[in-house]
Amino acid sequence: MNEALLRSLTPSVLGILVRRGADFAAAEDAVQEALIEAVRVWPAGPPRDAKGWLVTVAWRKFLDATRADAARRRREDLVDEEPAPGPAPGADDTLQLYFLCAHPSLTPSSAVALTLRAVGGLTTRQIAQAYLVPEATMAQRISRAKRTVSDVRFDRPGDVATVLRVLYLVFNEGYSGDVDLAAEAIRLTRQLAAAIDHPEVAGLLALMLLHHARRAARTAPDGGLVPLAEQDRARWDTGLIAEGVRILQAALARDRLGEFQAQAAVAALHADAPTAEETDWVQIVEWYDELTRLTDNPVVRLNRAVAVGEADGPRAGLAALAALDDSLPRYTAVAAHLHERDGDLATAARLYTEAAHKAPNLAERDHLTRQAARLNTHRSR
Repeated sequence: MNEALLRSLTPSVLGILVRRGADFAAAEDAVQEALIEAVRVWPAGPPRDAKGWLVTVAWRKFLDATRADAARRRREDLVDEEPAPGPAPGADDTLQLYFLCAHPSLTPSSAVALTLRAVGGLTTRQIAQAYLVPEATMAQRISRAKRTVSDVRFDRPGDVATVLRVLYLVFNEGYSGDVDLAAEAIRLTRQLAAAIDHPEVAGLLALMLLHHARRAARTAPDGGLVPLAEQDRARWDTGLIAEGVRILQAALARDRLGEFQAQAAVAALHADAPTAEETDWVQIVEWYDELTRLTDNPVVRLNRAVAVGEADGPRAGLAALAALDDSLPRYTAVAAHLHERDGDLATAARLYTEAAHKAPNLAERDHLTRQAARLNTHRSR
């Protein structure tokens, strides 16, 4: 069973059902049932036209559910509009579906959560981690969003800012999580940049390209994480870096600074340094100051503490860190790094061990465990 194929076809099938008149919640349920049916029957003989098969089955599931609901019997006349067997339309509906999910009747945070779950393919736990909230809270938020849009017409697409936020979170999960969605997020952001002349769209695309350029160097042959300072910069994709910098410079020249442009500027400074030691940390701190002004995001402040530690020394970094909530994700790992740079290896080893227990994924947990073991070995000599 080709799970990657099913995942890639889901947004288009969902978009086709919505355009044919299905409300979003019912369409999503029908597509999920069609996917279950595919998992059951495809191993015995996969269809030649996988997308057409899914559209036909999902549409029939939708009609079955509609007929079963007495309050919606008026929809039974849609039976005559069932699509004929054969190839489904080849248009890519994914980006349109992102805009439809960002419906004006939803708050931006609910629209983002709904899109990540229904279109992006992320789990509720992954979305909750991105939002720094408990999984149960996010599950309730997504359920409320589904109920809100179940009876509305999708004729008023949402705003660009909400769609950008979704694409950013999808890329982040694809870049560091269990589901590889980074390339898909870049593809959709390229489409959006081609359709909309907006500096923040360009800023997000530049940010994605600059991060993606370093992807090959982020993991060791055994799958372990390689910190930025230790990465082999010869493995960075210079073509993507050049493209990202060019797009960013054009966006910044318009003098309409936004958070994605500022984040891309930080990434560009890292990409521009021939070695880790030559990184311009003073400028990076200045860009984090701009980001703090734009967003007041606690994760931005956490990253700023790391930059301050590099620019002004670990004691200054620890002072900046002390002003933050110690329950922030990766707070303990940052504290361990700064204590190590300050020479307090015992505290750093203890904090690396503590951070490993809090790590959101296996690769990060293994990396932090190795850091603790390295310091403990050094201290015992």
